[in-house]
Parts: sequence; structure tokens; C-alpha cells
Amino acid sequence: MAIESAFLRAHPRLVASVVVVLLSAALAGCSSSHRSAPPAAKAPIVPAKTASAGIPPAAVALKAADRLAAMSVDQLMDQAQKALQGNRLVAPAGDNAFEYYLEVLRKSPHNRAAQSALRETFPYGAQIVDQTIHKKNFAEAQREIGLLAKADPTDYTLTILRSKLDAARTLAAQQQKTKQGAAQMQTAAAAAQAQQVEQKQLAAAAQKQELELEQAVAAAAAKQQQEQQAAAARAAAVKTAAHIENRKAQMVHMVPAKYPSRAARRGEQGWVDVEFTVNPDGSVSNVHVTDSKPRYVFDRAAIDAASRWRFKPALINGRPAAVVLKRQIEFKLSGNG
Repeated sequence: MAIESAFLRAHPRLVASVVVVLLSAALAGCSSSHRSAPPAAKAPIVPAKTASAGIPPAAVALKAADRLAAMSVDQLMDQAQKALQGNRLVAPAGDNAFEYYLEVLRKSPHNRAAQSALRETFPYGAQIVDQTIHKKNFAEAQREIGLLAKADPTDYTLTILRSKLDAARTLAAQQQKTKQGAAQMQTAAAAAQAQQVEQKQLAAAAQKQELELEQAVAAAAAKQQQEQQAAAARAAAVKTAAHIENRKAQMVHMVPAKYPSRAARRGEQGWVDVEFTVNPDGSVSNVHVTDSKPRYVFDRAAIDAASRWRFKPALINGRPAAVVLKRQIEFKLSGNG
């Protein structure tokens, strides 16, 4: 018996196929007893779909129930046998052996063929449910457990499957929560890192701005100091030049004396010594004759000419000052000067 159990566990598909063949043969024999009466008109059989596009699952289940209700017992048994041959024990919804057999029992509660088929295929249906749970298709697993419960509500395997389903759901929820928590932590860490980088950038920018401000202040202070030093140097130079520079008055505009016409007609020549004051603005004043030859001939012409002269004023300790000068003006027929 141990060897047989090991073999059954190692080759579930082979065993299922054998069971299907045996069940098919048994059902064929049982079905013949129900076909003594003329067969009822067969309703058209439309394969059920569990996931019609745009149709809610409840609507799909309702349509499948209506379709099964419209079928006769013979039709249901025939479809159940085909489902067994196609390994459609509990899925898809509306087109599997369990639902066909359960509908048979609803219409014919003492149908031994359906009862035997459900009893014999129950362990294999449980294996399929276990695989569905393992695939984390929890909604489908819940539906398949419901089918098994309709077939045999007292079987202890249902308790095990329900416990596995609950444990798998809890584990999946925990994993999802852990995954979400890890994602949130990762997002928070990334946000914290980004904030830290931004703070570093802001600190660096503030430090750079502070450094630039310090440099600007230092440059302004240096420039101001340079300007002050330059101004002080210029003031010192001016002050030094004012204290040191001394110069004589320098003529900048000379007006020649006009030769008197009377002296020119007589052919007279001579000279005149004049003394005058050069004012701080360079003008000439207080012109008078100190000596002349011949006397009084050229005096007026000499005074008139000297009064219109202009000088660059004399400097005494860097400041313009009035000085007294003497000049001799000659009168010659060949030219005056």
C-alpha cells in the first residue's frame, strides 16, 4: 500500500487520466439506464466564459447558471464526461465537471453516477485548488472550494484548503505590506537624500555668496583706501609744491612801444627805463619812468606800451605774489623794442 501511495503522489496526472477513463466507462453504463425514455430536446450548448470582456463576474455566473438550468440530465452528464476528458474538473467557471455533476444532482438528487463521479474526483479537485492557492489566485481558489463544499461539505480536506487559503492571503497581504513599507522607506530615504543634497547645495550657495560679499567689501575697502592714499599723496604733493615753488614773473604778452611821429620826423632815437608792478593776476600797474634819454621824448610811448603787457605771476612759496620789475625800452628808427 505504501508503494501504491507513493506512486499515486508521484503520478497524479496519470492517475487522474485512469480515473477519468474508469469514470467515463461507469458513467456510460449508468447513463444507458436513464436513456430508456425518449431523450428530451437538447438545449443548445454554449461554452461558458469566466472572463468575458466588459461583463462583471456576477453576470457571467448568472448566465452560466441559466445555461446549466436549461440543460437536461443527459446533456449535463455528457458535458461532464467531456469536461473530465479535458481535465476541467473545477475550472473554468460554468464549464467544468463539478458544476455539471452538481446540476445533475440538483435535478436528480439520487443520480448514482453523478454522486460516484464527485466522490471519486474530489481528491483531484482538492489538488487543483491547492495549486490555485499556490498560484495566489485567491478569488478562483475560493470559488473552487465552494464547488468542493457543495459536493461534500463534511470532507476535512475543505478545512485544510480553507486554512491554506487564509494563510496564503495573510502572507500575501503581509508581503504586500512589507513591499509597500520598503517602497515607502526607499521613497523616504530618497527624499531625505534629495533634501540633504539640496541643503548642501543651498549651504554651498550661501557660503559662496558670503565669500563674494566679503570679497566685494574687501575690494571696496581697498579701493577706498587707495583713493584716500592717492588723495593724501596729491594733497601732500600740492602742499609740498606750495611750500617749495618760487619763481619770477614771466612775460607772456608784450606790446611794442609806438614810435612818436615827431621824434621820427626829427630822426631822434633814445631809450626809457620804466618800473612797474606785476600783480598776482599777471596784470601790470603803477608804471613810471625812472630814467630816459633824451628826456621826455619817449616817456609817454614807453608808459603806454608797458601798461598793456601781461605776465605769468611770480610765485613765492607756491603762491602768486605782486613784484616790482624794471625794463628798458629802446627807440630806434630801424625798429623799436
